Amino acid sequence: MISLAEKRKEYQNRLVEKAKKTVIVVGMGTCGIAAGGDKVWQALENAVKNKNLDIELVYSGCIGLCYVEPIMEVHRPDMPRVIYGNVNGETALKILEEHALNGKVVSDLAVAQDPKEGKTVLPEIPILNEMPFYKKQVKTAIANCGIINPDSIEEYIAYGGYEALEKVLSSMSQTQVIEEVKKSGLRGRGGGGFPTGLKWEFAYKSPGDKKYVICNADEGDPGAFMDRSVLEGDPHAVLEGMAICGYAIGADEGYIYVRAEYPLAIKRLENAIAQAEKAGLLGENILGSGFNFKLRIKAGAGAFVCGEETALINSIEGKRGMPRVRPPFPAQSGLWNKPTNNNNVETYANIPGIIRKGADWFAGMGTEKSKGSKVFALTGKVNRTGLAEVPIGITIREIIFDIAGGIQNNKKFKAVQIGGPSGGCIPEEYLDTPVDYDSLTALGAMMGSGGLVVMDETTCMVDVARFFLNFTQKESCGKCTPCREGTKRMLEILNRICDGKGKPEDIDTLERLSNVIKSTALCGLGQSAPNPVLATLRYFRNEYEDHIHNKKCTAGVCTALLEYKIDPDKCKGCGACKKVCPVGAISGEKKEAHEIDAGKCIKCGSCIEKCKFDAIIKG
Repeated sequence: MISLAEKRKEYQNRLVEKAKKTVIVVGMGTCGIAAGGDKVWQALENAVKNKNLDIELVYSGCIGLCYVEPIMEVHRPDMPRVIYGNVNGETALKILEEHALNGKVVSDLAVAQDPKEGKTVLPEIPILNEMPFYKKQVKTAIANCGIINPDSIEEYIAYGGYEALEKVLSSMSQTQVIEEVKKSGLRGRGGGGFPTGLKWEFAYKSPGDKKYVICNADEGDPGAFMDRSVLEGDPHAVLEGMAICGYAIGADEGYIYVRAEYPLAIKRLENAIAQAEKAGLLGENILGSGFNFKLRIKAGAGAFVCGEETALINSIEGKRGMPRVRPPFPAQSGLWNKPTNNNNVETYANIPGIIRKGADWFAGMGTEKSKGSKVFALTGKVNRTGLAEVPIGITIREIIFDIAGGIQNNKKFKAVQIGGPSGGCIPEEYLDTPVDYDSLTALGAMMGSGGLVVMDETTCMVDVARFFLNFTQKESCGKCTPCREGTKRMLEILNRICDGKGKPEDIDTLERLSNVIKSTALCGLGQSAPNPVLATLRYFRNEYEDHIHNKKCTAGVCTALLEYKIDPDKCKGCGACKKVCPVGAISGEKKEAHEIDAGKCIKCGSCIEKCKFDAIIKG
């Protein structure tokens, strides 16, 4: 069998040579590009080219610090690596001139430094791994993201890539691979949390002359971007994990089902597959072992239901994306009615590390029943949004307050939505709950794929339930009546409550409908659709009662229940509110307290935004 050892050494030597010159890295994941990373890249590229500078300009995927994108790094051979944040074209050129060319760190733009041989550049610049954002993180699935060039198979191999595939092909039987994955305790990171090794074993034992491996990259939860970041930052890790799965279950073909809304991820996947085929790491007779494995990409149309594995399989087959009745399960009869294993991006990205470092290494992290680490997308009302990988078992409070930096504008924490639209909202009293599959389920939430949306005191929980139910109702494929009709009726009730027309019996009706849908819907997405309603009823029932009985939205969100007033003691009579009111509802003489005509007011909020004296009250 062909060994990668010599190639790996050659590529590692190239990295050593590369470190002898100045290198600038620009974060070019979707988050970086959306923030202006492409403009930073263009400015630097023009400068390096026009001035014929001896500087290597490269890009990486997301390093996790989305809250300070665009990001650029400077690596000088005589200095530690320095990361700069909130860069634009102009400041990038300043960093190029002062730091990259002349060795003077631009301290006011520096976010972190990575000490080199124990040496730092300036004491006031935070050490990367000691920053609150990183201090409690571990890196397994996203270890290479933001570190390597995602379009370079050479860098991936230099960092230990494809070593795990080489190991299983040269020295492990199919059952040994499956046992190693089972021993690691890895559970599916896509939502269900089913033991990965056990799933592989089912597909391995299913008889069939043809088997398939599928990667579910149809990431559809609002606020979730974990899988996209892995695909954009380290696509070879997913390919390697899928190839190992193919070997273990006896499959020679696989599909990556990724939504067309992720064009950069698709582009980098296409490039990675082409590179791996050229290097003999995908295709026929991989590394001379006799094992064949081909990969194809299927771009999905973005339907949420295609995150459900049987609907996804239908979509690959060219059919409408609708769930199938089970049994038979995909491991028995999946794609083209052949035994099929389906895991998500993060699950496969964990496999190379488990094989390379051993199951005990992975199982050494996490809790008794939930092993390893989990990647979360931190969004909502937190100070530090981004991508964080934490050991399972860390508390919700540690993620939100230590890593994400707490609530914006010193507002009070109200709840966190974990698990996407199928998850639940967890209130303040459970902030010290460990984040693991079973603890979250006990609270009425779920691990899900890793979307974590934080809400502050200005959030109306009835409106939140309406938002998520509106999403799941629109995304319902319509195949089964409980999901199609039940979620529609529930949404009608929630709309009525938010419009100030709630009835005393509405809460009981919502609970009854929720329980019927959970027990009768065809697929997991339908069964979990009522979760946000049940969770908010469980922890924020008083807000539903206020809306229905007192016609009051304490968070001041539901427009129909609001009334705008002007505090005469604070009003200076400046007239700013009067000028912006689109319906002429505000009256008053100059330098005298103004008034709002409740009959004319359309509650648009323009007056509050304009008032400099906090004189307008909403409630």
